[in-house]
Amino acid sequence: MEAMTNTDFMPIPIFKKGKVRDIYEVEDNLLIISTDRVSAFDVILNEGVPGKGGVLNSLTEFWFEKTADIIQNHFITCDMNELPGEFDEVKHLLQGRSMLVYKADPFPVECVARGYLAGSGWKEYKKNNTISEIALPPGLEQAEQLPAPIFTPSTKAEIGEHDENIGFNAVVKELGESVAREIKRVSLDLYRRGSEIANEKGIILADTKFEFGLFEGEMMLIDEIFTPDSSRFWPADKYEPGHDQENLDKQFLRDWLETLDWDKKPPPPELPEDTIRNTAKRYKYIENILLG
Repeated sequence: MEAMTNTDFMPIPIFKKGKVRDIYEVEDNLLIISTDRVSAFDVILNEGVPGKGGVLNSLTEFWFEKTADIIQNHFITCDMNELPGEFDEVKHLLQGRSMLVYKADPFPVECVARGYLAGSGWKEYKKNNTISEIALPPGLEQAEQLPAPIFTPSTKAEIGEHDENIGFNAVVKELGESVAREIKRVSLDLYRRGSEIANEKGIILADTKFEFGLFEGEMMLIDEIFTPDSSRFWPADKYEPGHDQENLDKQFLRDWLETLDWDKKPPPPELPEDTIRNTAKRYKYIENILLG
């Protein structure tokens, strides 16, 4: 299988190009195409991961359905046969990796929920026992479960720049107190739901991030949810705090990149074939586990 890393075949101009997703305007809605591009440390790598876009698409559709009672989302359909006739020649390329969504206005904040001490949260905690200005008990170990899930928002960086953890007060300043409190509440409710379902499958959802936006005056969940790109998944039967865990997500690729003499700025290093293959296996594995 070849990786799809661009959508130059589309019959209309692109509306927005993200690190992984290409977005097109279709009448009053948006068509989101999940490519096989992969980014790490906010840098888009040159090689794609075959099948990755399909995994992101199917998992997001699954989780949108499982969380619709918590908050409405922007999903309309994944059936590309419902697109207008001008897309007839490319529908077969879009099927399985694309979804039609309502055109919401995104909030300029990444909404991160954490239940375990890992990643950038662990790095920050080691310095001063806090994450995003939230004081945590001293003496916690790497990958240890937190006393309760926490909301640790971050900036939403442009392509090539890095997200940075921010405090809740910064979200209040950006969005207003009522909206800030609502996205905090919803983020934690979503995390708890995702954790419950993942745990039933033998998977720990260590942390994850969400995006929200406004559509016709109502807040809704947008982008992706509980995918290997946006979440940290660990096999529960191998969980042992105190060190790095086995990863069933993009962290596998990040860990490999950390072994290189790379400053995490463009241009990215070349990915060996076995690293690409092993990354693809992890994406497919977590999809199979979560979708059953």
